Amino acid sequence: MTHSAESFVHPALFYQNSQEYLAGTVPFIQKGLAAGEPVAVAVPGSNLELLRAELGKSAEAVQLIDMKAAGRNPGRIIPKVLRAFADAHPTRRVRIIGEPIWPGRTPAEYPACVQHEALINTAFRGREVTILCPYDAARLDPAVLADAYATHPVVVDAGREELSGTYDPDRVVAAYNQPLARPPRAAVFAFEAECLPDARDFAVDRAKYLGLTGERVEDFALAVAELTTNSVVHGGGSGTVWVWGEGGQVLCEVRDSGHLSDPLAGRRPPLRDQLGGRGLLMVNYLTDLVRVHTGPEGTAIRFHLGN
Repeated sequence: MTHSAESFVHPALFYQNSQEYLAGTVPFIQKGLAAGEPVAVAVPGSNLELLRAELGKSAEAVQLIDMKAAGRNPGRIIPKVLRAFADAHPTRRVRIIGEPIWPGRTPAEYPACVQHEALINTAFRGREVTILCPYDAARLDPAVLADAYATHPVVVDAGREELSGTYDPDRVVAAYNQPLARPPRAAVFAFEAECLPDARDFAVDRAKYLGLTGERVEDFALAVAELTTNSVVHGGGSGTVWVWGEGGQVLCEVRDSGHLSDPLAGRRPPLRDQLGGRGLLMVNYLTDLVRVHTGPEGTAIRFHLGN
């Protein structure tokens, strides 16, 4: 796999079976290790075990991460997986295999996944990093593979590397910034600055009624508090919080009149001395999925949380 003139390299790897998977990933790992580059692999557990077995002793030199756990919420992959590894080696080129999209990702998760793939290009622009993203071309929908061409400047298919003729990550981010369907049978609470605790208590009580228990209630309360506070401070001073159950999870959505102008909001690790600006990042860390729709008319941020 050749390097372009760019510091940051971001190819997609299409594979049809485990043989093609190993043929596209193992030499990538071995080349990095031979060059003294730190290597991380963040892929679903079954592929992780496939690579561990093939690498043998070499696997001990690679940071292995189960993406189904670390990347369950696509919004935390950039800060908690990719940037965490790259930032730990600031003076060296690093290699990462990241597989955030796999068969079984839900329709609710997919827009956040493809926006993540597009935003990698902004998050790592100018960095000495190579991120290889495998796609199960035999089982994923053709529309997913078409999106991969739009989010990766280079695609490797059947061992052949080609420049993407449809690479346009900004278009992808905008295309998936769609209004979120209004939730059915949701409980709603309108809030302003003076009733932030009431908004949080309302949402938490509803989440408990819908079956949320234990530490997840605390995570839910923190996420609600961060989003409603953001609405007061940055979103026009007021908003609404919606809570409902769906598919065994509790969903919460906070709407306000603000506009998120930074597409990487909530996906950047905080600076060491940073005092504020961590709210949406914390929500990404605490919850199972975050979806965002923002525009001049306002912003809706929805999170999913299950026991």
